[in-house]
Amino acid sequence: MSITAKELAAELNISATAVSMALNNKPGVSKETKDMIIREAEKMGYDFSRISRKKNESGDIYCIVYRTSNAILKYTPIFSEITDGMEQECRHTGHRLKTLQIQEKNNDIDRCIEELRVSGCIGVILLGTEITADICRRFLSLSVPIILLDSYFESVKCSSVLINNAQGAYVATNYLIDRCGQQPGHLRSSYLIENFEERRNGFTRAVREHGMSIGKSVVHELSPSIDGALTDMLEIIDRGDPLASCYFADNDLIAIGAIKAFRLRGYRIPNDISIIGFDNITEGRIIDPSLTTIDIPRKFMGQVAVDQLLTQTATSLPYTVKLEVSTSLVKRFSV
Repeated sequence: MSITAKELAAELNISATAVSMALNNKPGVSKETKDMIIREAEKMGYDFSRISRKKNESGDIYCIVYRTSNAILKYTPIFSEITDGMEQECRHTGHRLKTLQIQEKNNDIDRCIEELRVSGCIGVILLGTEITADICRRFLSLSVPIILLDSYFESVKCSSVLINNAQGAYVATNYLIDRCGQQPGHLRSSYLIENFEERRNGFTRAVREHGMSIGKSVVHELSPSIDGALTDMLEIIDRGDPLASCYFADNDLIAIGAIKAFRLRGYRIPNDISIIGFDNITEGRIIDPSLTTIDIPRKFMGQVAVDQLLTQTATSLPYTVKLEVSTSLVKRFSV
């Protein structure tokens, strides 16, 4: 049985008022005293979830955006759509959404977790695009339900909502091969995350199912940004490296950068080289030619994440779940 705040105050020989102020993150005690009380409360097994329930009758849900290199998450429109879906679902269910950005190099993770512990949230949606399994485990030390969004780890006991990356890449590569009738190349991100690894698996499966050897596919590693991919692709072309007649790109930013590079060197898209992307970002609609791509229902993902989190807050589930949201092909003019 966990210790109560009153029992904690007696153990520490501190007034119950001071303990309450510290645990509820209210003014009236020094930072040193508050840190000591929280530290001792953890050691004695105090149930911090009771603070969340007490402080949040209307219910605060925290979306934690965890960044490492910022190579992926710096393109904000994609993740704005996800948070829009979260906010819409929170409004429907009478909850508030608060967003907290954590930069790995600039923030003390343990301090952020301790602040969350007494912040009064009823649950956390952890945007895990750039996160590692070890960091995810540290967040799981919080005494509130957590949903991992846009990532999944076999070794971590945490429910996840993510894109079916392999399915999307498989559909894209199949379409590319059917339209072009050629061995497809792969414009691969030089910055590796689990999402891109899953897309590579979908690409590989489609190539092999068409009776082609994956070893014969031309692969270029490009930076996962428009300007970075443009620069990298120009270097590849100017070196005289072998080129494919069609490519699947890990994301739209890479695809758009490559298209710009090919056009600068006189290649016609799609007459000489066809390209298909992944993400369906706005820039893909306005580039000439417009980009064939894979659409992700990002707003729906945000809504599903909130639904799953609220299910966990209402009921203690004995098992974790992994929900994969399917993608769809958007046919335009780059293939």
